[in-house]
Amino acid sequence: MIVAGNLDEEDIVFCQETGKSPDRKIISIMAKLSKILIFPIKSLDLIALNEVEISGGGALKGDREFAMFDKGGKYINAKRNTKIHLIRAKYELGDRLVHLQIQDRQEVFTFHLDRDRDALTDWLSKFFDQSIELRQNVSNGFPDDPEAWGATVISEATLATVQSWYENPQISLEQIRDRFRTNLEISDTEPFWEDHLFAKSGETVPFKIGDVQFLGTNPCQRCPVPTRDSFTGEVYPEFQKIFTRKREATLPANIERSRFNHFYRLALNTCIPLTEVGKILKIGDSISKEMEGRSED
Repeated sequence: MIVAGNLDEEDIVFCQETGKSPDRKIISIMAKLSKILIFPIKSLDLIALNEVEISGGGALKGDREFAMFDKGGKYINAKRNTKIHLIRAKYELGDRLVHLQIQDRQEVFTFHLDRDRDALTDWLSKFFDQSIELRQNVSNGFPDDPEAWGATVISEATLATVQSWYENPQISLEQIRDRFRTNLEISDTEPFWEDHLFAKSGETVPFKIGDVQFLGTNPCQRCPVPTRDSFTGEVYPEFQKIFTRKREATLPANIERSRFNHFYRLALNTCIPLTEVGKILKIGDSISKEMEGRSED
């Protein structure tokens, strides 16, 4: 059982300043970090990394660093514009390059993310047939949950279980991964293991991946994006109804059910204390949980 810490004022200051929780000891488990996925341009394709640095704002460096906005200042994303599913993006982050291609077309357009910003913005504006503003936030990006911008976490077993819910027609595991767009995948756990890493509203559950401290906050509420094919935008019939029914039926015991005002939730939202800035997450890092009770010196 994981014991959560109440976030009274004293504990909040302690966590912000030290990245630790009072009256706790560290328990190592067998689980490992198996995938690191970031989305340099919000709503476009992912890139898999072997390691990632914690940014100055307590996020994964480069994740959702850029986002598209319309004239009214609203996001241009897959929630509001299904045409975005037709853009394929590949990255060479070491050279700060993005290669864009329209689905089923041969021509590839390459842009430097810094030097070619105007040309990139023009290309996106023409594709969407409206004026686009491309904004950048190198500190903590443009997260879906502005109160839990650390990273999203999910187990491999969870994704495989969700895939098994869709049989006619079948959805591939890679499609499930692309639809739910989670940052960090954990191996060697039972399905929905990450549901034990949140507590009541206003509380967090501390855990570590490698040397990096995380605070689990809440189960991630989902939007219409997972209902659609990530390459075509085609909607899977009754995707959300199937998901909601199965999710409720498979909800683990001994978790905080009060966080499920509905069951269209998957993966864990987190915060990363600013004490962790500059630390590195690597594939293969072990997972550890903070449990109640002081460690012996």
